[in-house]
Amino acid sequence: MPEYHIVGKSKQRLEGFEKVTGELRFTDDLKFPGMLNAKVFRSTVPHGSVVQIETGEALQVPGVVAILTARDIPGRNGVGIIVKDEPVLIENRIRRIGDPLALVAAHSQAAADSAISKIRSEIKELAAVFTPKDALAESAPQLHEKGNMLFHRKIRKGNIEEALAKADVVIENTYETPFVEHAAMEPEASIACRDNDSITVWASTQNPHFDRGEVATVLGLDQNRVRIVQQATGGGFGGKLDISTQCHAALLAWYTRYPVKLVYTREESFIASGKRHPYVINYLTAADRKGKLLGIKAEIFADTGAYASYGPGVVTRAAVHATGPYHVPHVHVDAYAVYTNNPYCGAMRGFGVPQVGFAHETQMDILGEKLGLGPWEIRSMNFLSPGMTTATSQMLEQSVGMGETLERVKQRVTDKKC
Repeated sequence: MPEYHIVGKSKQRLEGFEKVTGELRFTDDLKFPGMLNAKVFRSTVPHGSVVQIETGEALQVPGVVAILTARDIPGRNGVGIIVKDEPVLIENRIRRIGDPLALVAAHSQAAADSAISKIRSEIKELAAVFTPKDALAESAPQLHEKGNMLFHRKIRKGNIEEALAKADVVIENTYETPFVEHAAMEPEASIACRDNDSITVWASTQNPHFDRGEVATVLGLDQNRVRIVQQATGGGFGGKLDISTQCHAALLAWYTRYPVKLVYTREESFIASGKRHPYVINYLTAADRKGKLLGIKAEIFADTGAYASYGPGVVTRAAVHATGPYHVPHVHVDAYAVYTNNPYCGAMRGFGVPQVGFAHETQMDILGEKLGLGPWEIRSMNFLSPGMTTATSQMLEQSVGMGETLERVKQRVTDKKC
């Protein structure tokens, strides 16, 4: 065995000492002279039209420095990792509970909270949709200009009808998976400081280069006038890839010329942050009497919520991985990302694959049971191996470790009689 510097060695994490001693500085630990506290005034209805936002009384609260609405945005009022469909501040159309309507900056958090309580909004509430099925109905309200269908990914390989004609057993079921909240220990947080015609944002983020572009565009600045400092991040798991506090803090700092800190409360983080996509999966598995897979047909509906975020990427991964680590000669998959009035959904560990994994592995268990085969037996005879093609017809020319890996797991479990 060759000697490696890292592999097989016990190494101290670079930030490990600072974390366990409490010396590591997160965004909320930073302080700047004259720093203001920020708060977001949010929608309490899932779907509606803004008639009026009245901030006059809120502006009279002692300590309040600024209140901003959509009309104060100097650049583009829209952000999004793939589709720029999420307003930084709502001008007219509310699409989810928690949509931001106004921003407050004040000399104390108490003053900011008081001002939020005094903002008055007149909203015309509209009919809402909360499932992909309802959103795709002919009578459904259309949440975006191009409709409620955000994205459709197709995978086709072979001929599924041929597989069904040859099959000795067909297993067909519907699976549902729920929303999942990232619940990072550190809530979303940013501090922004303006320096003449430039701005710096310290943020709890996984995506500083993306943040830079979005902040610049919202403020109407060239990117060379925007600096993003990625602070130590107390948990992300994909949930801090999207814009959260960055543009709001930057807008307030730009207008007030004070440093501005915006930190979500835990409740606010639950309301305003992205989630794991819930799926409804219609899944059909066709096999011969020995247990060899002949084909799969899957229809996957992903609820992307009010805004796109990573929806197109997530459903693409769902479609590509719908066959799991198995060789399937005939594949027919349709995966859809659908807008609803739910919280927006984006990246989360596994990026769209765990949900469909639940479906294809349950199918394998049911198939094995139907044929009198154990969980290991039904899987091992179907694992991908070199020389086979995936669902997207990619030829696997190098090693494929699935079979060997699970064989070793099986041996360990058998040896220990777990």
